[in-house]
Amino acid sequence: MATAPIATSGSMTAEERKVIFASSLGTVFEWYDFYLYGSLASIIAKQFFAGTDPNTAFIFALLAFAAGFIVRPFGALVFGRLGDMIGRKYTFLVTILIMGGSTFCVGLLPNYESIGIAAPVILISLRILQGLALGGEYGGAATYVAEHAPHGKRGSFTAWIQTTATLGLFLSLMVILGTRTAIGEEEFSAWGWRVPFLVSVFLLAISVWIRLSMNESPAFAKMKAEGKTSKAPLTESFGQWKNLKIVILALLGLTAGQAVVWYTGQFYALFFLQQTLKVDGATANILIAASLLIGTPFFLVFGSLSDKIGRKPIILAGCLIAALTYFPIFSALTHYANPALEAALKNAPVVVTADPDDCQFQFNPTGTKKFTSSCDIVKAKLAAASVNYSNEAAPAGTIASVKVGDKVIASYNAKGLPKDEATAKDKAFSKELADSIKAAGYPPKADPAQINKPMVLLLLFILVLYVTMVYGPIAAMLVEMFPTRIRYTSMSLPYHIGNGWFGGLLPTTAFALVAFKGDIYYGLWYPIVIAVATFIIGMLFVKETKDNDIYAAD
Repeated sequence: MATAPIATSGSMTAEERKVIFASSLGTVFEWYDFYLYGSLASIIAKQFFAGTDPNTAFIFALLAFAAGFIVRPFGALVFGRLGDMIGRKYTFLVTILIMGGSTFCVGLLPNYESIGIAAPVILISLRILQGLALGGEYGGAATYVAEHAPHGKRGSFTAWIQTTATLGLFLSLMVILGTRTAIGEEEFSAWGWRVPFLVSVFLLAISVWIRLSMNESPAFAKMKAEGKTSKAPLTESFGQWKNLKIVILALLGLTAGQAVVWYTGQFYALFFLQQTLKVDGATANILIAASLLIGTPFFLVFGSLSDKIGRKPIILAGCLIAALTYFPIFSALTHYANPALEAALKNAPVVVTADPDDCQFQFNPTGTKKFTSSCDIVKAKLAAASVNYSNEAAPAGTIASVKVGDKVIASYNAKGLPKDEATAKDKAFSKELADSIKAAGYPPKADPAQINKPMVLLLLFILVLYVTMVYGPIAAMLVEMFPTRIRYTSMSLPYHIGNGWFGGLLPTTAFALVAFKGDIYYGLWYPIVIAVATFIIGMLFVKETKDNDIYAAD
């Protein structure tokens, strides 16, 4: 694309402020809707996947969460095409209607006890609708704001859009916390979790009202008036190598690393606190929310800085620094959030003895595969209990066992067992294992009195700071990489493959890695490897974009 001189624009006009506010506020509400599910994954697991054991239910809940991410690229294709053909405004008005309606329906959906298997099926269907809508939302909002921004200020303008994901998560955590506090934990788990979903209908009404008052973007309006709109944006974006290669570089050299850093710093940090370190939900949510509140202004800092020094160095530096520091940061989180667990990991070694051929890598993105071998059963339970273990090979056909201190506990093979017998065996094995690891010093939950909250907050803030580095400038850079006629389509796909697949599958992949290796930190290798790969590809092949002319139709 052509370059243009830096504009010497003055302060932001009233119209520009309205564009940013309207786009950002609507997107905050959409992200609020989408994040509710992730924040309430453990409760949703009990409500909609009650037909399985607790550990399997939680994994299925995470997979249902991931389902919304998996379909996001398809939403990018559908709504990106519409956005490039009929306009930005009406397309992302439709996305918010789908998103808000689906979220409201989750709040009304009967649970597993009421309607059986239909409950998780409908839930996953609604998650897919949410994912499709979000696939069209971000590209529309980012493109709309960037096309209103004066040249030389696109980073600072679009950085407001970048705050919306974090602010949406923050808002969802605050509504959840307020509801929990008002009605109590028992009532919240029983029915109160529905309130944050139902409240979204009011947010939806506000968002629709605001977006109806907005005008089409000047870049698209100019292109449409000149008769230069694309009649086949999908073909132009992905069927022509000159554009397709830019899409591939945007994915592998930018958004893949940005995505894993983002989801590690916000979602995986929350899952790690709650599921691995056993910090109670209210405390974990408060700490995450506080770190987001402190860190969010840095989206604007790095977005504005990218207007001066470029988008590429900030994004890639964030990927590299995060990859180099994740292990010490998460080890420190264990030290300050659950010191009793840290002591048990050091002083009470656990050994799993199993036939290696009996052990699978427990990655199941579709949720259809059953892990029933004696090895898989014991490893999944130890991973869920945050117990590190070493592996010892056993002769072929040996039933797996776990040694905790001096006690050896035999696992069981669930393949082919009747459901009642499998349930009984699982209950007996789970109790014996839980009693043994508790006796060895592994705490069932973090002691609130031993949580060093200031240090945990500092570490979480650092993780959020990495997020602001990689995410603050990304919208401006993606917009600037593509011509106006195919911009919505072209930028949306790499963004949502990166964030939907590389980022959205992070919790499930990390859990599978932990169960495979027997190390609560082993899941961090997933974001580290991808972030480093993005840094290398981005440094070698991705060009700086801050001086590109985004009004060029071709």
